Amino acid sequence: MNDIVNWFRRQASNPQVIILAIILIVGFTLVIVAGQIIAPVIAALVIAYVLEGAVKNFQKLKLPRLMSVFVTVSLFLIFVLGLLFGVLPLVSAQAVQFATQIPSWISEGQTALLELPRKYPELISDEQISELIKTINSTVTELGQQVLVTASKSSVVGVITVVIYLILVPILVFFFLKDKQKLTSWFKDLLATRDDGLARSVWEDVDRQMSNYIRGKVWEILIVGLVTLGTFTLFGLQYAVLLSAIVGLSVLIPFVGAAVVTIPVVAVAWFQWGATPEFAYLVIAYFVIQILDGNVLVPWIYSEVVNLHPVAIVVAVLFFGGIWGIWGVFFAIPLATLVQAILTAWPRSVEKETV
Repeated sequence: MNDIVNWFRRQASNPQVIILAIILIVGFTLVIVAGQIIAPVIAALVIAYVLEGAVKNFQKLKLPRLMSVFVTVSLFLIFVLGLLFGVLPLVSAQAVQFATQIPSWISEGQTALLELPRKYPELISDEQISELIKTINSTVTELGQQVLVTASKSSVVGVITVVIYLILVPILVFFFLKDKQKLTSWFKDLLATRDDGLARSVWEDVDRQMSNYIRGKVWEILIVGLVTLGTFTLFGLQYAVLLSAIVGLSVLIPFVGAAVVTIPVVAVAWFQWGATPEFAYLVIAYFVIQILDGNVLVPWIYSEVVNLHPVAIVVAVLFFGGIWGIWGVFFAIPLATLVQAILTAWPRSVEKETV
């Protein structure tokens, strides 16, 4: 116990630790308390972070910074409008068709379950199947009611939010990119003290890894989504656009996302083809995509990111996702990287100076 108390006393007497603690407390408090209010600003910062690489590439072509920013933001807006008016309507239409198809799939599944006691009477009884069917019906009914209530409550708010994001976020992205040097210089001057070594060390490590992670994640979503779409379309799988969009977005949640999204993909293929060679080929192709993503694409894209243990990733996804929802899930690995960067920099920057 005395060792723990002495450790806290040593850290509390170190100005570098105090500065880093203040930055972290203020940052997390601001996001937790005012996260919804400043969400457009956070979204714009993330997008600007992603687009910075494109701006630098245009600058390498001898374009001025302002012109590079203008071209990059314009191309980004064209891409977003293409998603909103090209891809999103297809995904929405297939989502509606998918929802209307669910009752018939449930009915087919119940029919198959009722056959099990006749085929395997020594393993399962009619009473067990009846209870299972009641549980499934109850769960589906409750889930449907929750979806309807959530959709009715958030429909108007969602439209207003989309309009706000479409207006504010591009403007903020433009100025974040245009005045990047001024903003970063102002922030550095604000924290410029002789005791900010630990904070700078942590930020340099996190900045290097987050830039690779966020940009890499965008590319991973696009590559996995497009490859999956091409594969599903080639096989003639129903709801190919919807399912490939879900598969692409599933990479936001490492390990868990791939496992969860496999369920609708396999279910749709099974109800479409049954136990046929087409079903087997589709499932094999899908698992090949997942294997290539995990063993080829991810190591190539995230070559500069410090490897986190799978348990740490899952814990980070659950913890930050529980706090901030989808944003917490997206930033789970960067935030876990922040924690790891602090732990890595601590002995090098603090303990040596406090001894």
